[in-house]
Order: sequence, then C-alpha cells, then structure tokens
Amino acid sequence: MSAQPFVIDRVYNAPAERVWQAITDNNQMKKWYFDIPDFKPVVGFEFTFTGGSEEKTYIHLCRVIEVIEGKKLSHTWRYQDYEGDSVVTWELFPEGDKTRLVLTHTGLETFPPLKDFARESFTAGWTEIVGRMLKKYVEKA
Repeated sequence: MSAQPFVIDRVYNAPAERVWQAITDNNQMKKWYFDIPDFKPVVGFEFTFTGGSEEKTYIHLCRVIEVIEGKKLSHTWRYQDYEGDSVVTWELFPEGDKTRLVLTHTGLETFPPLKDFARESFTAGWTEIVGRMLKKYVEKA
C-alpha cells in the first residue's frame, strides 16, 4: 500500500463551534460516529471503540496526541491484535457561517494487507462518516 495519506475535505452548512462539539463531545459523537464509551479532547487521553465491516469487528485503540481548541484534533488509530499504527487528524476552517473540515488519515500502509485495512475500505468508511453522517448531524435544524 502506498504511504500516501487519505484526505477528505468537506464543507458543512454549520458554524465551526457546532462541528467542533460534534467531533469532541462524547454525547454528540454517539449520535453520528462510533459509540465511544468515554472521550475527552485532552492530549494523552486514551480511548477504545469497536467497529469494522459486516464480516468482522475490530477493537480500535486510540490516544489523543494534539488538540488546538476549536481547530484541530489528532489521535492515534490502531487495532488490537494487529500490527500497524496510524494517525487521524481533524482540522476545522471557518468559512463565514460554514465550516470546512479536512480529515487526514496517515499510516494506512502500516496495517496488514487485509481487505478491511485496504485503502478502499478507509475511503468508503470515511466518506460515509465525514461525507454523510457528520454532515447530516451538524446541518440538522
């Protein structure tokens, strides 16, 4: 797999504060993202969640590594019992009453060559999560 990071760029019809709360507030995250039992946007905070494909679920092991309040959140992303380490970075850019979100997922090439860890799987997953689920959540009336 190429060492090229996966990047998805979307503009939401919502203010940056609403998008920031959606990606950092545990109660809001459960409504559109994964059911993360506990989450705090604090450097060093570790969290886990379960997710995957229809065939198999995986335990995700993550640790917050950077927080710039209202603008940037980065965390590690790896899988229990599998090699590989990656980093997911969420960056927010206010554009008037809208918000541009750029999500970058680096390190995908470090995962084993399994179908669920293929670039196409991440592309489909992040497109659904960021392109549809988060958009629908932050743009609701």
